[in-house]
Amino acid sequence: MLDTTHNLPRGTICIEDLEIGMVRTLTKTVTDRDIELFAEVSTDRNPVHLDEAYAQDTMFQGRIAHGMLTAGLISAVIGEQLPGHGTVYLGQSLKFLAPVRPGDQVTAKVAVLSIDHAKRRVTLETTASVGQTTVLKGEALVLAPSRKFD
Repeated sequence: MLDTTHNLPRGTICIEDLEIGMVRTLTKTVTDRDIELFAEVSTDRNPVHLDEAYAQDTMFQGRIAHGMLTAGLISAVIGEQLPGHGTVYLGQSLKFLAPVRPGDQVTAKVAVLSIDHAKRRVTLETTASVGQTTVLKGEALVLAPSRKFD
């Protein structure tokens, strides 16, 4: 059964209701199953994600989650909460700063940086952290839903 308790509230915030500084988060513990499913769906079966013996001999000294799995949590916040349903992704920059390991609790955070009402474009600050460690940071540009057009 899908646990949706950590990506709430779900829905839509139309561009007319967005404000600079608005923030939404999602918290999820990354499991072995998440990593295995991501490898299956993406076809990225790099052994650093799937093979502990192999991963021990890398710079990470153990298995890590796919960086894009972590980035997917940012996508979930944008698509489900801020701005939410009806949002169209236009672009995303990402910097991976630290690994995410199986069992880590990741908090993805999205904050409104700027709003272009004429073009319905919203720039969002995107980060993910494990405890006090920022593991990913970037910026997203999205087309936000509007009560006038949708």
